[in-house]
Amino acid sequence: MAAAKATKTTKVVKKKKKKTAPSKVLVRINASYNNTLVNVTDYNGNTISASSCGAIGFKGSKKSTAYAATKAGEDASAKAIELGAQEAEVIVKGIGIGRQAAVKGVRSAGLKITSLADFTPIPHGGCKPRRAPKN
Repeated sequence: MAAAKATKTTKVVKKKKKKTAPSKVLVRINASYNNTLVNVTDYNGNTISASSCGAIGFKGSKKSTAYAATKAGEDASAKAIELGAQEAEVIVKGIGIGRQAAVKGVRSAGLKITSLADFTPIPHGGCKPRRAPKN
């Protein structure tokens, strides 16, 4: 009977490079009627952290509330602060309820807002707009 050869294999594990954020970041807020998306990027457009009302755990019509947008802003900003972000330029896009609430959440998380810009797309003619939501 042949003896079984015991060979030991070792796995080479590379250490993961720790992600760091620059001290100045861009916070892009997209506020739609149904959800609010908050994306923290560097000036090259690389995402540092992102959050949305749905990702936090709000479902259905609760995603479109101002409170949910505040929590989304706080969550994305807190992740960026952990990685080293200190100051932020905020770019807001869209006409949802969560516009100002998300900015408030970014501020309350601890990021210093240096500028605030509104990049909401405005049609010049174009398609017929959707009907206004009922109150």
